[in-house]
Amino acid sequence: MELVKAALAEALRLLRLHGASPSLQASGMPAPTRDSPAAPPGLPPTCSPALVSRGTQTDTEVEMEPSSAPPGLSNGPPALQRGGEEPSGTQSEGGGSSSSGAGSPGPPGILRPVQPLQLAETPRRNSSSSSSPSERPRQKLSRKAASSANLFLRSGSTESRGGKDPLPSPGGPGSRRSNYNLEGISVKMFLRGRPITMYIPSGIRSLEELPSGPPPETLSLDWVYGYRGRDSRSNLFVLRSGEVVYFIACVVVLYRPGGGPGGPGGGGQRHYRGHTDCVRCLAVHPDGVRVASGQTAGVDKDGKPLQPVVHVWNSESLNKLQEIGLGAFERGVGALAFSAADQGAFLCVVDDSNEHMLSVWDCSRGIKLAEIKSTNDSVLAVGFSPRDSSCIVTSGKSHVHFWNWNGGAGAPGNGTLSRKQGVFGKYKKPKFIPCFVFLPDGDILTGDSEGNILTWGRSICDSKTPGRGGAKETYGIVAQAHAHEGSIFALCLRRDGTVLSGGGRDRRLVQWGPGLVALQEAEIPEHFGAVRAIAEGPGSELLVGTTKNALLRGDLAQGFSPVIQGHTDELWGLCTHPFQNRFLTCGHDRQLCLWDGEGHALAWSIDLKEIGFCADFHPSGAVMAVGLSTGRWLVLDTETREIVSDVTDGNEQLSVVRYSPDGLYLAIGSHDNMIYIYSVSSDGAKSSRFGRCVGHSSFITHLDWSKDGNFIMSNSGDYEILYWDVAGGCKLLRNRYESRDREWATYTCVLGFHVYGVWPDGSDGTDINSLCRSHNERVVAVADDFCKVHLFQYPCARAKAPSRMYGGHGSHVTSVRFTHDDLFLISLGGKDASIFQWRVLGAGGAGPAPATPSRTPSLSPASSLDV
Repeated sequence: MELVKAALAEALRLLRLHGASPSLQASGMPAPTRDSPAAPPGLPPTCSPALVSRGTQTDTEVEMEPSSAPPGLSNGPPALQRGGEEPSGTQSEGGGSSSSGAGSPGPPGILRPVQPLQLAETPRRNSSSSSSPSERPRQKLSRKAASSANLFLRSGSTESRGGKDPLPSPGGPGSRRSNYNLEGISVKMFLRGRPITMYIPSGIRSLEELPSGPPPETLSLDWVYGYRGRDSRSNLFVLRSGEVVYFIACVVVLYRPGGGPGGPGGGGQRHYRGHTDCVRCLAVHPDGVRVASGQTAGVDKDGKPLQPVVHVWNSESLNKLQEIGLGAFERGVGALAFSAADQGAFLCVVDDSNEHMLSVWDCSRGIKLAEIKSTNDSVLAVGFSPRDSSCIVTSGKSHVHFWNWNGGAGAPGNGTLSRKQGVFGKYKKPKFIPCFVFLPDGDILTGDSEGNILTWGRSICDSKTPGRGGAKETYGIVAQAHAHEGSIFALCLRRDGTVLSGGGRDRRLVQWGPGLVALQEAEIPEHFGAVRAIAEGPGSELLVGTTKNALLRGDLAQGFSPVIQGHTDELWGLCTHPFQNRFLTCGHDRQLCLWDGEGHALAWSIDLKEIGFCADFHPSGAVMAVGLSTGRWLVLDTETREIVSDVTDGNEQLSVVRYSPDGLYLAIGSHDNMIYIYSVSSDGAKSSRFGRCVGHSSFITHLDWSKDGNFIMSNSGDYEILYWDVAGGCKLLRNRYESRDREWATYTCVLGFHVYGVWPDGSDGTDINSLCRSHNERVVAVADDFCKVHLFQYPCARAKAPSRMYGGHGSHVTSVRFTHDDLFLISLGGKDASIFQWRVLGAGGAGPAPATPSRTPSLSPASSLDV
């Protein structure tokens, strides 16, 4: 009996479905299938939404009224039946859930394409012919189920799914999958399984009309601000051409002090950009032309490890000559040196593995001749004896090692390396020996962490000599001189035979004559840091690199002045001047720096005492606002650097500050999920609280003002896109569809219809750190998590849009901004503390590229899409 009842129930269900299909077909709709839920019979030509607020922010309901507008027009949102609710959260333009993301009273949660002209012949949804009262609850449930299913669709249409069941979420919280769902009214994008709905402006009839392909504009690296002296050695040399060679991030810079076009600080730069990760050390060939640079290991955007390698390249042509040791080193290249006695035929390399493998390579053939485990202690320096290439010295933590290399007739792998330890004897063994230098008579000088210069020489071993013995000959200390308070970081042998030493704690440069007699000295100003490296220029000129990433030029008699300066810790804050080629930076080193983009020099810097995360210039250029890590924000005078205002909003970090285009308002986005709005005086010096924008469910990441200065678009950490009526009282605009045609003075929000194509396939929602539209609204620059700067066409409203990609940063790129005339783009490296100034070439700037560039172009690969 139970089986009969079940069979009858199934037959009745089938009859009801069979009876419903003709009514749907008669109204112009296909019968519902497994993958095609019931949809409304058509879209009215126009509608008047009536909003009903639910909860705190989001859930809305739209009632469509009849209109006498001509039929067939479909720029408006599709109509909803009165009382037809959509499930909570399906209309949110952000990625948050219904309890946190704002709902949209525009199009429904199911994104449907715009219908063709025959829609005029179909009845409206709210007419009596569309459905009977008894069928309305069923249609309501159908729409809710369909909307919930569409929230998790991977493909853009039911046809492309091939009749399969709706798939689950395109990715859980840890997934990197994303998807784009293109419709005639909106675009839906998924990040970490969360839908982000973006409405198509009314002026765009078809997405196919939008520009495709990479932009005609290109970037050329014009200038690199900074020098890596904070945590690296062997990083400063002078070439035969007179150029100074040093590195920062993945770029080796060739700098000619005062020898080319440029303003104060002067000179010109060229760049070797062949490395894929941060450069750690340099060595210059005895010919003064060839350079060896070793990089650290890294990871690509998929998390796969990149192997460390040494590049040998020509400093005149910037052409790579050899790639040495790919796959042979671990973690990174810590130190390297060319041999000198045989015209640089060999290269010695120490890697950063646990055993600090020491290897000798044939430079011309790129083959390994010998290899041995060095020590488990860190190795800080390596060098060949200038008199005998079979003698190699390494130094580092608590050791000096003297190596004897037997070349094995030049056959790969046949050479041998044997070690002798330096014997300290009665002298105290220091904790570190960071540097050494060979004297013309064969002795070796070492500088240690105790501030002593030790002279080492060969001696006959006897049974009374403490330390490891057994050999006929050993290396012992001949003399000791106390030279500095604190560690000695650098030693340099000058052309006249004297030696220079650079101190850490005391920041002194001391010149030593025979017998370690002090001849002359100078002190480096405290704000430049300790001496990290010393190189001898022409005549008596010296180049000094410091631990605060500055490069100084001068001599012991006249003192030193900076020619290259930079930050020393992670960078985040960046803004460009409204009408001058200047820009402002701040970061974790608590320094606020104003840079002169024309003179390539630091105009001024001040200590903020706190970490700076964001900054912006007032449109007048007279003042600037800076947001700090504690909720404080400051307004400073651009010229005098005086603080004219000091205000605190909350106690969490501020992530964005932005003046309105007319300068009447200042918006401050905080990690407490609020945007604080202040009224500002005409000169920007005074401000008063105007209101707060409350509604985001996560911290504010980006915001932009409309061109009329009345509205704000904002993004948050959970991928919401919200719009605010500031002039109307900081109100949340619940109908986001009505903001689709609003024009924005700037475009730095990383989520929005005009820029959603910049997101890479499989993004996890954090891959794009910063975005900036050019002032001429032709290109978009993007800073990503994979050390790259991208250039896209604007608007970039095609999924997986192609771009021109540029490398050079060695860390996540945290910010990008165009200068006021679009001639340059500024980008910030995160932990590499680098600042790159790119010249915009081609049709995208204020004019065509100059016929004669003011800087020698950088080396870049041939591919136009990966430069």
